[in-house]
Amino acid sequence: MSDNKKYCISYEDVEKAVERIKPAAHITQVMTSKTMDSFAGRQLFFKCELFQKIGAFKFRGAYNVIRKLVDNAEDKCKVKVVTHSSGNFGQAVALSSQLLGIQAFVVMQSISPQIKVDAVRGYGATVVFCERGEKARQEMADKVAEEEGAIFLSSAQHPDVIAGQGTMAVELLQQVPDLDAIVASVSGGGMVAGICIAAKHIKPSIKIYAGEPINADDCAKSFAAGKRIPLPGPPNTIADGNVASVGYNTWPIIKDYLEDVVTVSEEEIIQATRLMWERVKICIEPSAGTAVAAVLSDKFKAIPKDVKKVGVILSGGNLDIPKIAALF
Repeated sequence: MSDNKKYCISYEDVEKAVERIKPAAHITQVMTSKTMDSFAGRQLFFKCELFQKIGAFKFRGAYNVIRKLVDNAEDKCKVKVVTHSSGNFGQAVALSSQLLGIQAFVVMQSISPQIKVDAVRGYGATVVFCERGEKARQEMADKVAEEEGAIFLSSAQHPDVIAGQGTMAVELLQQVPDLDAIVASVSGGGMVAGICIAAKHIKPSIKIYAGEPINADDCAKSFAAGKRIPLPGPPNTIADGNVASVGYNTWPIIKDYLEDVVTVSEEEIIQATRLMWERVKICIEPSAGTAVAAVLSDKFKAIPKDVKKVGVILSGGNLDIPKIAALF
């Protein structure tokens, strides 16, 4: 990766994040499955972020940004944070705040899975509900920030969050140094952007792909057009962690370093999620199933065969069981 271009973070920020989260975050394991290899036609290495604290990769970025805020504060007792989240980042902010002894507020859409709402509350954060859509979420978060004197934390656009998410790529390339590619699902783009910054620095030849629900395909449309095209409204997808648009900080990184975006249907996401449950015995959530569906898709199978070893990010495993059971 060239050091001449400046993004919101550098690899040095990711290195600092590795050290900052080390006392709190898990080093998640990498798992393989010959059955899944046969379906994909390539060797797959599953980075199991569903086994991270709070059951998702989001803990990395949340702990990194909050730990930095606390470390830099004159009086940590006065530090308050607020975010809006479909669930996983809310849980991550809640637990990180609890561990670091500060107060957290989490704005959640009324459609958020109950398991995620309960978990956020269980970690001690205050939940504030809002209507569907990014505009409604941001307006409510701004209101809470003003009323409570809290610092707003974007789940995907805050530089320290992006740097924290990049730590998973550092780990993955330590665990499997000879990877040819990494595939991760995309929403706001924090995870994919962090992976790009870290992985491209460590191994410039590696290819990064994003998997995205076709019902929420702003990243694919943006990538094809060469400019950011946000979603026109709330998308309808089972992958509830993939409902945000790629943002102002993540887009420049994604535009420059992503190899391609692979869109997948709702049925493909459901089938991939179920396949991981049944054949690999890993209970991922559908947002993680988006990445699995991408590597199993015809489009991905058509890429050059010299891409032999592929890391697949299993981003989370927080499931709304009744909702998922109805689909299966």
